[in-house]
Parts: sequence; C-alpha cells; structure tokens
Amino acid sequence: MNELEKLLKYFELEHLEVNLFRGQSLDIGTGRIFGGQALSQALKAAYLTTEEHQVHSLHAYFLREGDCNKPVVYQVERARDGRTFSNRRVSAIQNGKPILILACSFQKFEKGMEHQKAIPKVPLPDELTEKTLIPGDKIKHLSPRMRRTLTTQGPFEFRFVDDVDPFDSEPKEPIKRIWFKARYPLEADQSMHRTLLTFVSDFHLVSTATLPHGVSYLDPKLQFASLDHAMWFHRPFQIDDWLLYDCDSPSASEARGFATGHVFDIKGNLVASTAQQGLMRMWDKPE
Repeated sequence: MNELEKLLKYFELEHLEVNLFRGQSLDIGTGRIFGGQALSQALKAAYLTTEEHQVHSLHAYFLREGDCNKPVVYQVERARDGRTFSNRRVSAIQNGKPILILACSFQKFEKGMEHQKAIPKVPLPDELTEKTLIPGDKIKHLSPRMRRTLTTQGPFEFRFVDDVDPFDSEPKEPIKRIWFKARYPLEADQSMHRTLLTFVSDFHLVSTATLPHGVSYLDPKLQFASLDHAMWFHRPFQIDDWLLYDCDSPSASEARGFATGHVFDIKGNLVASTAQQGLMRMWDKPE
C-alpha cells in the first residue's frame, strides 16, 4: 500500500454498537495521538450515522493527550435530524475518559447566494519545489522520533510559498502559505475528501502564532498544544488536487496563540476556513 492507502485504513472504523465505533491510532512520531487524527476519526464516526448530508461545520475541544499505542472509542449522539440539517456530538474516549469532544453540523446540498474573498497572489505550486521542513544541517540535532516525523514522506505533499526554518529565532510576520495535496489519486466521495482535509488542517496552522516571537514550536522549553479547532466547509473540492492553505495569526495573549486559515483550490475558489487556538507557554521542562 502507498502512504495514502495506509492512512485511509485508519478511517475504517469498527462498528461496536449503535452509535459506538472504534478507531486505531496512528503514530506520526510524536509519542501522542495527532490532533488531526482524533478530529477526522470523530468526523468519520459522525458521517457513519448520517445519510445524504455533507458536513458544513465542526467545532472541537482537545481535552487530554491521547496514547497512540491504544485505540480510541467514538460515541456519537444524534442531536438532531431535520429535513435540511443534521447535528451530531461525538466523544472520543480513551481509558474511560474523553480526549476530544466534537460538535458538527451536516446539510443537504442546496443552491444560494455566493461571494468569497480572493485567493492571495502567490506562486503556483508548479513554480515551487517540495523541501524538507528542517534544514539538513539541523536534522541531526533532533531526537530519532522527531527526525522520523519531520523527514518521512507522508501521504500529503507540501510546497511552502516562503521558506520557514522552525529553528530561526528571527521574528517574522505571522503568515504562512502552503500548497498541499494528497500524493496519490483518490477515488472517493466528497465525505472522504472533507474528512481528509480535517486531518491535514491540523498541520502548520496554530504554529503560525509562534512566528512573531522568534521561538520554535520544536523548542523543548515551549509547552505547545492545540486547545480547540473549528472548520467551515464552503464548496466541494478534491484533496488529490492542489489546495492553498493561507494561515495567519491575528493574536497571541494569556499563554494562547490564535490562528485562522483559508483553503483555496487551484482555481481560486474558497473551499474551507479554519480557526485554532493553542497553548503557548514557556517553561523549564525537565530533560
């Protein structure tokens, strides 16, 4: 299997009971469950209880660190089923405690008034090349686990509009723009494309809030963790075609960084928006 096929296996949730599902955990090398995994598996569990609807928004809180060596149980509450909208609440449970709670809303497709903000003027993906996130001379300073995480070719290809060295201590404007897509063609319905975008939306977003402060999100003295995550889906899209993630951080305060993102397709259509808040606290972490 290629890397995308391996990832899709994690969305084949086991049906335990009515409204109860179990998903296996993915180890991306951090030692804990990746937030995007819990988000997207919870969304997948909600999808398994709906028909003829597509998710149009979701709001989640990360409550506890998850163990990537154990599966996660997803309990779905069918809050409402209407003619146009359906709502679900999902608890992601591990060791008898929720590690994430998700509320999401689904809608049957309907036409209506349209407008959108314009895509920023940036180089197209064909004008950029794929580069490692960490410069070669600094990879050797990482732990073996982080080295594997940041250098392994995953199911998505990222092309950065601006070169960002996470170890650079020079303060920068809190903006990050990245083209990305699945590495392999994906023959799936729109629900899987939206589930995979939920997964990948957790990459690179809230770390934008560290840029003005000249601190690396890889700094062991920085306690850095996602607190919540929200998404809005505006238009259909294909995740195996290029998408631009336009991220910016309008604020950081009270040990929290806040970032927003807009996702555009290659034609300039705004297909989704995101918002995320993360803990940003400097501390004396033991070795």
